[in-house]
Amino acid sequence: MPFQRRQVLRMLSFSFASSFVVSRKQLVRTMETDVQPMISTPPAENAITDGGTEMEKVTGIGGLFFRAHDPASLAKWYQQHLGVLPVPKSYAGPVWKQEAGPTVFAPFPEASDYFGDARKVWMVNFRVKDLDKMAAQLKAAGIEVKIDPQSYPNGRFARLHDPEGNPIELWQPADPTLTKK
Repeated sequence: MPFQRRQVLRMLSFSFASSFVVSRKQLVRTMETDVQPMISTPPAENAITDGGTEMEKVTGIGGLFFRAHDPASLAKWYQQHLGVLPVPKSYAGPVWKQEAGPTVFAPFPEASDYFGDARKVWMVNFRVKDLDKMAAQLKAAGIEVKIDPQSYPNGRFARLHDPEGNPIELWQPADPTLTKK
């Protein structure tokens, strides 16, 4: 199986360059269920619909909204430990701005165990410049972080959970230009 995994990762990396993120567990699960990933050329920048007109596309993610038991405390935790600014109190207030880089939109099967707790229906994957430094910073704050010991063609990963048990994945891309400031 490890040879197959490397072969599929190589094909995915070739097809989607470094902007395609696939985890070890997700890939193994895909291979176990015999669902083959779609290997094709990404659509052109201005994809044409069947009607011959240009399709309007979204330009990025403008927000991530989710329920929390204690929204104020959770927002403070994300700010304190990951640097994500909370929603400003006024329209003139500062907002968190992510750096340009790849973002994967990946619906998972309903029965997936990738997020850990089956009751959790979402997971955030944050890009980081230095996974080891980020993990050390979080561990120093008493936060459990599990770094995947394996490096993949698209980079390295770690897993942690916020105070409400929501899964968070940290990703250090293999291509350092994807995380430069």
